[in-house]
Amino acid sequence: MTTVTQTHLPQTTEPRNDGIDLDMDWVMSVQANTSAIERRAATLPGRRSVKKDYQAAWLARAITCIDLTTLSGDDTPGRVRRLCAKARQPVRADILKQLGLPHIQTGAVCVYHDMIATAVEALDGSGIPVAAVSTGFPAGLSPFHLRVAEIEESVKAGAAEIDIVISRRHVLTGNWQALYDEMRTFRAACGDAHVKAILATGELGTLRNVARASLICMMAGADFIKTSTGKESVNATLPVSLTMIRAIRAYHQRTGLRVGYKPAGGISKAKDALTYLALMKDELGNRWLEPDLFRFGASSLLGDIERQLEHHLTGAYSAAHRHPIG
Repeated sequence: MTTVTQTHLPQTTEPRNDGIDLDMDWVMSVQANTSAIERRAATLPGRRSVKKDYQAAWLARAITCIDLTTLSGDDTPGRVRRLCAKARQPVRADILKQLGLPHIQTGAVCVYHDMIATAVEALDGSGIPVAAVSTGFPAGLSPFHLRVAEIEESVKAGAAEIDIVISRRHVLTGNWQALYDEMRTFRAACGDAHVKAILATGELGTLRNVARASLICMMAGADFIKTSTGKESVNATLPVSLTMIRAIRAYHQRTGLRVGYKPAGGISKAKDALTYLALMKDELGNRWLEPDLFRFGASSLLGDIERQLEHHLTGAYSAAHRHPIG
């Protein structure tokens, strides 16, 4: 029997990021060397290669960091319940047994507001949090008071995590005070629920804008910064991820506070998950390989990881329908 390193879901002991006062000198000093970032990102897929039992262990860790997501207009209670069942048991029991792994589960289930109650009921007793997208997701262009009210309603409905979208126009026009004030208001509306700030990086124009927006959102109290809604034409990329991760590192060095990172959109292959995990380890260290500080926003990634784990055991790739998501 193959045995790999055990993966678990830790209880975070990290102090929450309450934010700091807006420091415009720090914000305006932030630059991004695009060519250097792109060169570094291009080397990432080949820099870390894990094989055999080590790869299986890393993939098991990746599963615990997935926000298993359904954000479709045709979502139904039945679909959400099936997704929650998959979150509870993301890998077939026979595969886990042969790998010598304990029970694992995903980091969260992410849904629209209308499906929060269904997800909370389906996940009762599992310890898996429900995340809800909010603030006029994905465009973030609804009236401001309605965006704040949407957060409050989602928290009231039982969401433990809120994925908000920022107003891209504040970044594109350099109105950093407005972005800070918006994020502070969203953070306050979340109360005890953790807030992930979606930057929609594919619509911010430059990596410098990405870096500055990342820093502003952390100053305003974001618990996580997240690349994308998954609805843009360009979602998570390695250059964007490297830029945001370096901002997280700078914020931690300055304040001592750890902020999480969530790449989302377009991450559907197990090999991509390994690259992102290696990037987090290289840039931020092992502490950021835990689900309280790192998440994948994904709907199809889990299926490919499960196929890779079965291939590790059997040497053959099974059909995708043997690993249904929901």
